Amino acid sequence: MFKLTRQVLQAACSRCSSAHQLLPKKTGQQYASVRRMCIKILDTDSEDEGSLPRRAMIYVPGSDLRKLAKLSSLHVDCAVMDCEDGVAANQKDAARQNISQMLDTLHTPHVRDMTVRVNSVSSGLAEDDIKTILKAERLPDTMILPKVDSVGHIQWFGDKVEQALDGRELHHKMRLLICVESALGLLHLPALCEEGLWQSHNTPFALEGVIFGSDDFCADIGAHRTDDAMELLYARQKIVTVAKAYGLQAIDLVHINYTDLQCLERQALEGAHMGFTGKQVIHPNQIPVVQKSFTPSQEKIEWARELIEAFHEHHEDGKGAMSFRGSMIDMPLVLQAKNILRMAENT
Repeated sequence: MFKLTRQVLQAACSRCSSAHQLLPKKTGQQYASVRRMCIKILDTDSEDEGSLPRRAMIYVPGSDLRKLAKLSSLHVDCAVMDCEDGVAANQKDAARQNISQMLDTLHTPHVRDMTVRVNSVSSGLAEDDIKTILKAERLPDTMILPKVDSVGHIQWFGDKVEQALDGRELHHKMRLLICVESALGLLHLPALCEEGLWQSHNTPFALEGVIFGSDDFCADIGAHRTDDAMELLYARQKIVTVAKAYGLQAIDLVHINYTDLQCLERQALEGAHMGFTGKQVIHPNQIPVVQKSFTPSQEKIEWARELIEAFHEHHEDGKGAMSFRGSMIDMPLVLQAKNILRMAENT
């Protein structure tokens, strides 16, 4: 019965979405409220295959065939073949062609998520990226849309992806990550997440996470990068909070000094403690440090497993408050323990 309701709801949502802009302001506000409710209902019974772990996400310029070829030997959760910032303006077309070719020919047994970052909507280059890359026989597992400032960017992306695929049968949806790289994007982030999840029910992609583009963000607000990144504390905390509120991954900033692995580890652990699920990297030497930082230790896993077992036994006996290893235990701590076990299962 619920599946039928879900199908009817998806069809109705598809029709009313296109009519939203024609509604009066008050009715439009009511529509937005209904849409939020629809997203919650649809996501409750979603059939997704689960998020891929992205503890470390390394960028490789699509214009550099030598560096792309090295992906075959890398052990990393997520490898991003890049059309955007890592590619010179006069090499954009070469990058598109290289990436399309590499998707079909490159063997990457130790990369869980083969990802492509296209150029931003505002650059005027993204449509050519999408058309060329989605001609590949093997589609990317994930696509990254950078510099997302408005819901219109996500809507545009969804339309262009559908056009490029032209009815092609997909065995599963591609995944989408959006980048917040400006003050405007940060302010609009709840609406962007909502739109991405909404589009996920009617397009060939499913939104899975938010990436923080710290360098462009600093430039946008006039901040100066420091080693402790205190100038980015508010933005990082907001991205984590909003992403988690919508059930999405949150990918932390790049540590640009790739030779300072000690500082990298400190920043990566800080991000993990803040709630980020992974971190962007720019050099292979950064990968093991970052992936270890976002992996629960065996000691932490055992603590979580034993806490949950003790909690269930305690409640089966009908007892109230409980202590575990000298600390009082409440439901938030139990949820933290469950999160640790979930992370361990995915890595």
